[in-house]
Amino acid sequence: MTNVFETALKGKHVVIVGGGSGMGKATAELAASLGASVTIASRNEEKLKAVASEIKGDISVATVDTTDEAGVKTWAANLGKVDHLVISASSAAHGAFAELPTDDLRGMLEAKFIGPYVTAREVLPYLADGASISMFSGVLSRRPSAGATGLSAVNAAVEALAKGLAQELAGKARVNCISPGMVATEAYAGMPEEAREGMYAQVGGSLPVGRVGKANEIAQAVVMAMTNDFLTGSVLDIDGGHLVQG
Repeated sequence: MTNVFETALKGKHVVIVGGGSGMGKATAELAASLGASVTIASRNEEKLKAVASEIKGDISVATVDTTDEAGVKTWAANLGKVDHLVISASSAAHGAFAELPTDDLRGMLEAKFIGPYVTAREVLPYLADGASISMFSGVLSRRPSAGATGLSAVNAAVEALAKGLAQELAGKARVNCISPGMVATEAYAGMPEEAREGMYAQVGGSLPVGRVGKANEIAQAVVMAMTNDFLTGSVLDIDGGHLVQG
């Protein structure tokens, strides 16, 4: 049977900002397995090279700090033609509204909203016909929780950006937003194992699917967003049913 995803991605250049870990890495692995030429990017060149050595396929690395606007411009100019841009790089600052330091909020806004905004803008001149841009928000955008109001607001801003760009870039690129629920990735590696597994069990147990997500499950949604030519301006909720739970 013909693999429609392989047919759509074979030989295409996929650039994944945040491809050195977690959902970005999983997306790089899946895209490469489908025959895409994949460039993974982040600030950590050593980490990128280690990941590239693990992935089978056509993988290259290109370091970039999305908070450095001039650096992003130079980086983008060296990418060549880009068929699909995925921006999964992120940052999360948790804390009560009255207690979260403003600098933490600014840092999150810079990394999760302004960085992707600048990255998409600088890559725009190099997008191929029929290109796609996939951004990342998170389930808190539409279901905020106490202690994460700032993160909720930033996620909502990313979704608004994706929808606006879908209109503004119509005819040039399709733009969508991936909104994951809790996913077991390296993002939680700093937590003690017992606390981390307890959190996964608590959150997962409250979801209709009965567990938290896996990075490869998010990657599958990203590939669908990249290859479905009728999809733009959409927010894809890959959250285990978080938004419909009681």
